[in-house]
Formats: sequence, C-alpha cells, structure tokens
Amino acid sequence: MAKVIIIGVGGVGTVVAHKCARHPEIFNEIVLASRTEAKCEALARAIGKPNISTDRVDADNVDEIVALFKRHNPDLVINVALPYQDLAIMEACLVCGVNYLDTANYEPKDVAHFEYSWQWAFRERFEQAGLTAILGCGFDPGVSGVFTAYAAKHWFSEMEYLDIVDCNAGNHGKAFATNFNPEINIREITQNGRYWQDGEWVVTKPLEFHRSLTYPNIGPRESYLLYHEELESLVKNYPTIKRARFWMTFGQEYLTHLRVIQDIGMARIDEVDYNGNKIVPLQFLKAVLPNPQDLGENYTGETSIGCRISGKGKDGKPLTYYIYNNCSHHDAYLETGMQAVSYTTGVPAMCGAMMFLTGKWNKPGVHNVEEFDPDPFMAAIAENGLPWHEIVNEDLEL
Repeated sequence: MAKVIIIGVGGVGTVVAHKCARHPEIFNEIVLASRTEAKCEALARAIGKPNISTDRVDADNVDEIVALFKRHNPDLVINVALPYQDLAIMEACLVCGVNYLDTANYEPKDVAHFEYSWQWAFRERFEQAGLTAILGCGFDPGVSGVFTAYAAKHWFSEMEYLDIVDCNAGNHGKAFATNFNPEINIREITQNGRYWQDGEWVVTKPLEFHRSLTYPNIGPRESYLLYHEELESLVKNYPTIKRARFWMTFGQEYLTHLRVIQDIGMARIDEVDYNGNKIVPLQFLKAVLPNPQDLGENYTGETSIGCRISGKGKDGKPLTYYIYNNCSHHDAYLETGMQAVSYTTGVPAMCGAMMFLTGKWNKPGVHNVEEFDPDPFMAAIAENGLPWHEIVNEDLEL
C-alpha cells in the first residue's frame, strides 16, 4: 500500500485517477494536484472515494513542487502534466526522495523539439539517490515500448524492422479538434519527421511520407510517417534494429485545417504583440479549440495502436509479428468520461505505477519502459481495459 500524487487532471490525469481509485489495495492514498485545485476537487467528487485528496501546485516551479511533496510525502509521483514540466518535477523528486513516472518526454517551451537527453542526464543522480524514474509510460510511448520488449523476449532472436502504427478511426463530430493538448499535438506533427535507418537518423519534411495501412477491425487508413520519442530509446536498447519508424493516421479534413493554421501563422510558438500584450499564437489557438476532455460523450469508433516487427525468430527463421490493441471511444467514455486517446495513455500510466509499487519495476536510475520485464505489465493492461492481440507470419504491409 502506498501514496501517490498525480500531477495534472486533464483527460489523461482523469483516467489515471479513476484507474488508481479502483485499486485501493495498492493506491491507498491518492493526491490530485494541478494549477487549478477546483478541477482536482471536481474530479475527486466525481470518483467519490474517501482516499482521494487534492492540492494546488504550479508544476513549472520547483519550490512549489517540493513544498507539495513535503506536505504529502508520496512514494511516487505520476506526472501527467505538460512535457515542459518534466525536469522541474524530476528536480523536486531528487530533493524530496520521491520516485517518478511520466508519459511523455521533456520538450522546451521555445523550441518544437523533444528528445530524451535532458531526462537521461538525471540517471546518475537518481541512481545515487536510490530512486526510480520510469519514462514514457503511456501508450506510445509506453505500451509500444513494452510490446517491443515482449516481442524480443518471447518471439525474436533478432528484431530487424520495427514500425509503430497509430490509428484513430474515431469521429468526434467537430470540424477540427485535437485528441490531446492542442499545443503539444500541433507542435508534434508540424515539425520535421525522422526515422532510424542503418545506424543513423533520416530527416523528412513534416508528413512527407504516407501510405495506406490496414488496421484490424477498421480497414485501410492513410498513415503518415512522423518522429516519435520511443524510437530514440528503442534503437538504443535493441541495436539489431536496422530500421524503426512511426506512423499515424490523419484524415484529409484534419490536414486541411492544419495547413490553414500553419499558413496563417497560428501554429507559431514565438510571442507576437497584440494590442500591447505578448501572446503566443499557438497558445491562443489552444484556448479557442475544443477541449480534448470534452470530446468523449459523442465520440464513436475506435483506436488501433501496435507494433509491426520483422526479423529472425527464436528458431533463426524469418518471422513477422504484429501486436496491437483496439480501444473503443464510447466504452472509454462510459467508464471514465474520457475518449480513447486519453484512456489508452492513462491506463498504462496507472499500470506502470502499479508495477513500481508492487516491486516488479523497481530499478534505481532513469529508465524507459522497455528496460523492465514486460510480462507483468502486459498482464496488467489486459486486466485493466487494454487487451492486446497478436498476428504471426502475415503481411505487415511495410
């Protein structure tokens, strides 16, 4: 039994809180914290469990996070705030002796760029403190890395080609909306793409390469190559991989809106002067777009996310392997009030916290999820709403 603090009560944080509350035998005390405590209080009331309390914190401010930790003395912080805030929370963990878990790697506010180097730089300090930091424990990154580790453990002697495929075949009925924080989402997909090929990174223009891929129970969807952070750690931890890519589906209406947003300057992340006030266009756009937390009620369809891997099997023969999860937006909403994109990120975060608190993923230092035993985590996500499926020796289309 342990105490956790969940920082962030957006769509993902809401799912994490609901799921942690269903396991009081592990999460016997839960603290919800964000910049606006009223949001935490509303979520606590909605869940209705006596072991949930709330607090306020500015997660950009190390001193405020330290004070939060000292008030509550948690065993683990589950960071589902903004990626800008990862380093501040990690610094506070070191001050207070708190273990750490997040779902997305750090990126600076002033540059649309993300990589693990900033967080990997904490490795020695966490080791010396005897603290564990688990990085990227959502779905992608997160489950995608664990799927890869599971494939390496049980199926492959050498993995050679890895393609992570992410399809949202849902319909929320809005002209344009993002499924998670609009600022982070638009920054991610408007920057250059990258993929790993024969020991080096190949840079592409934004959404330059695309092709139709067939997703289980969904059918063909146009899929676009972009960079995603788990590629960085996976090619490091599995050096036999010759090529690693990430693909995500986008509809034409979405891409048209995105192109207009860029063309008129609303995707800019630098400050502009507006009537004597400094504003960031993308942050203003975020304020007027639909809140991802409010999309769930009328969301139909499902997501399909998985790994398509080829290489040499345990017997040395050629092997293709596809492992994936499909998640219904409607079912996710009925359970947690959130759509499937939040659900597929929040469930793995809770399961990763469960792995740490039950001693299955406890290794001082800073680690990506594929560095731990995949088996108990795979069992946990299947038991908590994300069942997974395998297809062996069929065409991967890639």
